[in-house]
Amino acid sequence: MLSFCLRRELKRMTNLTVRRLVDKNDAEAPAILAEAQHPLSHGQLGQHIDATVLALNQFGIGRGDSVAFVLPNGPLAASAFLSLSCGATCAPLNPSYREEEFEFYLNDLEARALVVEEGSDSPATAAAKKLNIPILELKAHGDNAGAFTLQGEPGKAPTKGGLAEPDDVAMVLHTSGTTARPKIVPLSHRNVCASATNIAATLRLQPQDVCLNVMPLFHIHGLIGALLSSIAAGASVHCTPGFNAMKFFAWLEQVKPTWYSAVPTMHQTILARAARNQDIIDKSTLRLIRSSSAALPPQVLAQLEEVFGVPVVESYGMTEAAHQMASNPLPPAPRKPGSVGPGAGPEVAVMDEAGTLLPQGDTGEIVIRGENVTVGYARNPEANKTAFTDGWFRTGDQGRLDEQGYLYITGRLKEIINRGGEKISPREVDEVLLDHPDVAQVVVFGMPHPKLGEEIAAAVVLAPGSSASEKELRAFVSERLADFKTPRKIVILDEIPKGPTGKIQRIGLAAKLGLAG
Repeated sequence: MLSFCLRRELKRMTNLTVRRLVDKNDAEAPAILAEAQHPLSHGQLGQHIDATVLALNQFGIGRGDSVAFVLPNGPLAASAFLSLSCGATCAPLNPSYREEEFEFYLNDLEARALVVEEGSDSPATAAAKKLNIPILELKAHGDNAGAFTLQGEPGKAPTKGGLAEPDDVAMVLHTSGTTARPKIVPLSHRNVCASATNIAATLRLQPQDVCLNVMPLFHIHGLIGALLSSIAAGASVHCTPGFNAMKFFAWLEQVKPTWYSAVPTMHQTILARAARNQDIIDKSTLRLIRSSSAALPPQVLAQLEEVFGVPVVESYGMTEAAHQMASNPLPPAPRKPGSVGPGAGPEVAVMDEAGTLLPQGDTGEIVIRGENVTVGYARNPEANKTAFTDGWFRTGDQGRLDEQGYLYITGRLKEIINRGGEKISPREVDEVLLDHPDVAQVVVFGMPHPKLGEEIAAAVVLAPGSSASEKELRAFVSERLADFKTPRKIVILDEIPKGPTGKIQRIGLAAKLGLAG
């Protein structure tokens, strides 16, 4: 049963903003935690948000203005997201990007400012300077986790200052697709607060809960699945520098979290080190473990439950839904290994190509609608035409619903590569490889990987008289794209296999080339 407070929030979520989520909580209760720092309470977080919004306005930035941030994982990234989103449109970027990537994203976002840590040597600063984008420096302030001040040049009063309203865009994230240009997903305060409240309800989060966040705070999983869901419940989140298998069990012992959320590869790494940390596990305060962003093998779910003695909840999410769409519930409701559970917030259905909703048991495209779903991609009417049908958002995933409404994902209709939760656009890597003078033709595709689910592979046809090696081509890509986008396998061929109509088909190419395991 949902608590009275969570039921009330579900009814009120249409009026929520991140600031209002914070304001409803016990002002003295801890919100943001970090090693060797004092907790930042919910009351202090609210004051910090107000001060940050005032500073943004003084720099000439207001509601609707895009502000990118590039920060290492930790309490500052957490409070930056919560604060910046209340006075502008927050755009978290992956710190591992190269300068060329930062230049693309900052330009595509039409960023009004870039926020970095004081003294940062991130290549994002060089990209911002090239584009004449103002740089705001974030300086840690005091001993409280996540407290900071912003430093920058004063500007003209913004068109819309003050605190954000429910329909203002809280953040934008890029999502990779099958086209060369990633799509921008705007998520309003209404979207992110609805999703966070849904997750808090699914996990039955209470103010006394402590989340150990090991997820990156530039992805929807960490930002909403761990951080904002905790804020929605009036609970606290301990912000780590990021996942570290060597430190995980020390954190488990010191932080005493009640739950954590991670991708399957992280869970597998934790299990590999569990036996030597049995004494810490025996004293663990965990009451649940959550998994999302990629399919959790049933064997891993069973191992986790056996080792930690707590229920494992697998959830299904995506950026366009502000994360959670479906989730296996906590006991005593049934959890079905292999299923991602029933809809957990939005309505979930299955649709055929013509737009007809299908009955339970039939396989088709998974579609969703609800308060947490984006209203559409930014500045991309063509993508929106194909993404929405009669108010339903087409996920691009294939699946079926059983007689109890539990969702089973049977495949992906999209060609994006899901590398352990990192989504990569094959076309983006295609175009980088095609910039190499020795490459005449290329197709990037996903190949099976035992731990990551998928790994990046590429089939290349060299230009006549060229002799580039796989090693040289991989090095070429790694100089231009983040490491997780670099193909781990490049096959050099005389001709790339084509489908019946003469088109190159990414799906199934791994099997055709003998890379299917």
